[in-house]
Amino acid sequence: MTQNIHWLGHDTFRIKGEQVIYTDPFKIKKKDNADIILITHAHYDHCSSEDVKKLQGTDTVIVSPADCAAKLKGNIKVVKPGDKIEVRGVTIEAVPSYNTNKQFHTKDRGWVGYIFTVNGQRIYIAGDTDYIPEMKNIKADVALLPVSGTYVMTPEEAAQAALDIKPRVAIPMHYGSIVGTKEDARKFAEKLKGKIEVIILQEE
Repeated sequence: MTQNIHWLGHDTFRIKGEQVIYTDPFKIKKKDNADIILITHAHYDHCSSEDVKKLQGTDTVIVSPADCAAKLKGNIKVVKPGDKIEVRGVTIEAVPSYNTNKQFHTKDRGWVGYIFTVNGQRIYIAGDTDYIPEMKNIKADVALLPVSGTYVMTPEEAAQAALDIKPRVAIPMHYGSIVGTKEDARKFAEKLKGKIEVIILQEE
């Protein structure tokens, strides 16, 4: 189920299905040709124009909030929470992503997570978010959730989010680069033992 999902560190995933999809490209080690690039918000470790360029071909479509789109060039579709679009045959929903008890990612900025369908599976990438009420409405087969605390959910909060979303598989992210360690991923897995399958991907 997750063999087509590759974790490149932080919140960067390469997901291969009908299209090659990258999320929040950051510290990209090798050039590739992405069909779709999904960007959750404007912080430099999620919206990096130099990393986007390493993946951008003539047909690449970038999906991002407005303040990030302003930093990029190419074929860009601007989204806000609640939008649903189709790009190259892939249905993409933009969902809310924000902090509740800190000021790094405030709700008024309109930053997003995404739900997109690959090979018939709904994949949710949460973006930089806390545990928020909207997660109860998210239906996904695979949930990519931040677990490092400080700027995002703690492992305990992320486990609570997973219990709301009820995916078949949860994958921790947002650790091991700027903030957070493997220990956060392990704690997250521990909290969900016997409830939801957690796969800790090796960074590629």
